[in-house]
Formats: sequence, C-alpha cells, structure tokens
Amino acid sequence: MKIKVIISLIIVLVLATGGVAWGVNYLFNYAIVRGDKDFISSSDASGADGAAYETWEFAKEKPVAVRQKTEDGLTLNGVQFKQKQKGTPKLAILAHGYTSDGKHMQDFGKMFYEEGFDLLIPDARAHGTSEGEYIGFGWPDRLDYVNWIQQMVKAYNQKVEIVLFGVSMGASTVLMAAGEQLPDNVKLIIEDCGYDTVENELKYQLNEMFNLSSFPLIPLTSIYSEMRAGYNFKEASAVKQLAHNNLPILFIHGDKDDFVPTEMVYPLYEATKGPKELYLVKGAGHAEAFTKETVKYKAKVSEFLAKYMD
Repeated sequence: MKIKVIISLIIVLVLATGGVAWGVNYLFNYAIVRGDKDFISSSDASGADGAAYETWEFAKEKPVAVRQKTEDGLTLNGVQFKQKQKGTPKLAILAHGYTSDGKHMQDFGKMFYEEGFDLLIPDARAHGTSEGEYIGFGWPDRLDYVNWIQQMVKAYNQKVEIVLFGVSMGASTVLMAAGEQLPDNVKLIIEDCGYDTVENELKYQLNEMFNLSSFPLIPLTSIYSEMRAGYNFKEASAVKQLAHNNLPILFIHGDKDDFVPTEMVYPLYEATKGPKELYLVKGAGHAEAFTKETVKYKAKVSEFLAKYMD
C-alpha cells in the first residue's frame, strides 16, 4: 500500500514539474524571444504607425545609417537626422516601445526636430533591423544606449547637448540608462509610460492575460532568462537605477494605461534624485498621451527643455 502511495506521489510530482517547466518555457518564448506578439501591436507599443524614414517630410536632410557593435557581439542599427544649428548642437536620442522599431517614432522625432534637435533613432536589440534573439526589456539595452551616447559624443567632437527620450519599453530603457555613468553632454530625460521594474510588469501581464499568480512562474522564468538571455527580471529595475540619477526627468503617463499601469509612474518619480516633473494625461491609455493631448504634450516638453537645457 505504501509503495503505491509513493509511486502515486512521484507521478504527481513529475507531472507537476513538467507542467511548470512547460509554463516557464512558454512564458519565456511568449515575452522575451524575438517575434510578433499577439497581445500588443508595434503601433500600439510606441503610440503611432510606422513610416519609412524617407517619408518623414519634416526632415530637410536624408537619414544617415548608423550602427554599433555591442560587447556581446550584436550589430545594432539606427538612423540619424541632422539639421543646421547655431551654437552647440543639440541631439535627441529616441527609444521605441516593445516589439516596435525606430520608424514608429515619427511623431516624437518631428517634435524634437522642430525644437531644433538632430535625431538619433536606434532599433533596440531584437527589434527592427538590429540583431538579437532576445528582447531585453531595457536592461541590456541601457548599456547599448550608453554606447550610443558615447558614439555620438565622439562624432560631434565632444560638443553636443543630448536629450534622452523613450516611450513604453524605450522609456524604461532610458530610465535604466540614467543609473549608469553618463557624460555631462546628457542634459535631461523625458519618459512616456515606462514600467518601474521588468518583474512587476511581467507579474501584471501574467495576471491580466492569463489570470495566473506570479509564483512560481515569474521567479523560475527569471532564472531561465538569466541562463538564456543573460539577465533576470529582478535586477532589471528602473527604480534602483534612478536612485543614482541626478538628471532632470519629465515623467509622462496616461491615467487610463492598462498595459503599463499608471501607478508604476509613482515609484519611478519618487526614486529619482534630480529635478523632476510629472505630467498625467487624463483619459489616455498606453502610449496615447501624445495623440490625446498633442498641443499640451508638445508645450510640456518644450517648457521642460527650455528650463533645463543650457
């Protein structure tokens, strides 16, 4: 009798373990492995439809291709728009959303271009024309953006003032980059609907999409991600990074965001050590703040730039 009970328990354990392993692999592939996702479109992730760079009519000069080689051997691609400027050149580096690419940043690019900025618009690793199998959710990407910054400072012969801007995953990317050692050329950061930590965002999505508890799938998938993609969910924290930041930051979020919930902006806002402002857009869902209040959005950005740029 005891032997039958033991065998039964072993069978249950094996089945349960196999089920969890399947769930971990499914979640990893669903969220982190490169590819189209059925839960959000590229346009919704960055708040606009994609458009070929050659059709960006506001730009007077043609886009120039730029690239970098990451420390882990990936080739990342981007484009740069330059315009005639007086005095010290100004450059806005733009970071797109999850599953999106740089071509979806046209509206934001136009906004900064009309403010007199050159533009650098990279495709994040595992997005667009850049290499990579695994989506970084901003964590490995933060170092890619540090490299883009250094590359641009060198290209401008040290004489450039830089603004970092990101939407959704791109917002968290630039916030995570804020915790790194950045050159004095970087003057401020503007983020739109970024999440506080990768762990919290995935917990939220697991509950929203599958009505599942975060334990044990999130901790186990985090370990699996570290093995496969080189990072875990807990370390990927914009909140922790902002504890090392002194740059001015404008935080933007829609108050009806149900993809990156609005409450995530508050720990981000509290964490940063530098000057800060919070702009909540009434009635805006995820990455909808710009289209919901275009005139006011541009005015807020313009005021923030005037206040903190040299």
